[in-house]
Amino acid sequence: MQENECTVLQFRSEIKEPEEFLRTVRMIALRHGVCVILFNASMMAGIAHVRSSLFHALRALREERTISNSLEMEALLYACGSRQCQHAVRFGIHAGRNDAYLCICPGRDAAVVELLKLGEVCDEDWEVLEPEKIERLREIFGITREEVEVAGLSRLAELVLERVALLEVYR
Repeated sequence: MQENECTVLQFRSEIKEPEEFLRTVRMIALRHGVCVILFNASMMAGIAHVRSSLFHALRALREERTISNSLEMEALLYACGSRQCQHAVRFGIHAGRNDAYLCICPGRDAAVVELLKLGEVCDEDWEVLEPEKIERLREIFGITREEVEVAGLSRLAELVLERVALLEVYR
């Protein structure tokens, strides 16, 4: 499976019980023979960050060199640029309102239809990095003010992607 075979949607859902929600998602995934990954949009530097995390996780799975025992967790580990599962879970869903990138690998229309019963597609522009999100991303990924000054704020997402790719080196 390749990253480009995955369907990625901006998804909004109100989640009361995260464990129960994930159980439901896993059942849907099993029924349709897909993997479903939900990335917390507030922790992601846009769609390129999502796609990069999927690419690295799928490659690690294909090459049999994963850190975790599931594609879902592997993708979250890459998203946070860490080998630590406790850091990766922050990049998943939580109780309350969730804005998440919903990834279905491989993309299957029937799975999408069933998963959308758990929430709705969101058409807001999640590529815009507001000041609060910029500070959060800088803190999470250890990006210094000097790096941002040199690269420019418009390239913050690229600095995040660099941290994601560096996880390959730290394995």
